[in-house]
This record gives sequence, structure tokens and C-alpha cells, in this order.
Amino acid sequence: MAMSRDDVFKEVQEVLVDALGVDDDEVTLDATLMGDLGAESIDFLDIVFRLEKAFGIKIPREELFPAESMMNNPEFVKNGKLTEEGLQELREKVPHTDITEFQNDPDINKLGDLFTVGAIVNYVDSKLNAA
Repeated sequence: MAMSRDDVFKEVQEVLVDALGVDDDEVTLDATLMGDLGAESIDFLDIVFRLEKAFGIKIPREELFPAESMMNNPEFVKNGKLTEEGLQELREKVPHTDITEFQNDPDINKLGDLFTVGAIVNYVDSKLNAA
């Protein structure tokens, strides 16, 4: 099912409006799920389920939002920041996410800011075009 990036964005926007109860004009590519759209960790499971249904794709656990497994690994987190090993793991797990700014100050409290609408669009677009 070939879709343009704009079509992917529109569908992701619809999913997030339904899942989070926000207005469609709030769902921009730069919007963060937690900070801007008010998503909580419990919402991520619902978002993944809705994305799978909307696009007919399978999203393996933590492939789109890998924070949980990283936070629980002492090799990846020291003194509230991701270690170099943690940053490398993050780069590998979320190639669809731009971590350039985050790596300058890899505070784990800012990890949620990486989960943007644009990152979801990149992820879904790559899944659809890999098929």
C-alpha cells in the first residue's frame, strides 16, 4: 500500500486526534507526544495499536517507543543521563528519530521529547516503503 508522506502524516494525525483527544491543528510534525499533546505512558500502547490497525502494519514492542528497556539498564543510564552506550543503543533503536539536540544533553527526563509526530511519520513511512 504505497502512501505519500503527506498521506502518512494525515493518517497519523487522525490516529493521534482519536487517541489523545486533541485538535488536529495541534498535531504538527514537531509536536511532542507527551509535552505538546499530553500523552502519558499508557497512551503509547493505544497509539501503537491504532497505528497498526490504520496502516495494516505490525509494530514490535518498544520498536517505536523504546524508552522503558533503556531506562532499566544501568549500562545505559548513569546519574540521570544516557551514557555513550545508551546513546548508541538509542541511535540503533530509533533511526526514525533525530536525536542530534538530545545527545548534547542526554538527560533521561528529556527522553520523552524525542517522541514527536514527525518521528512517528518517519517510522510508519519507512515501514510502508520497506514492504
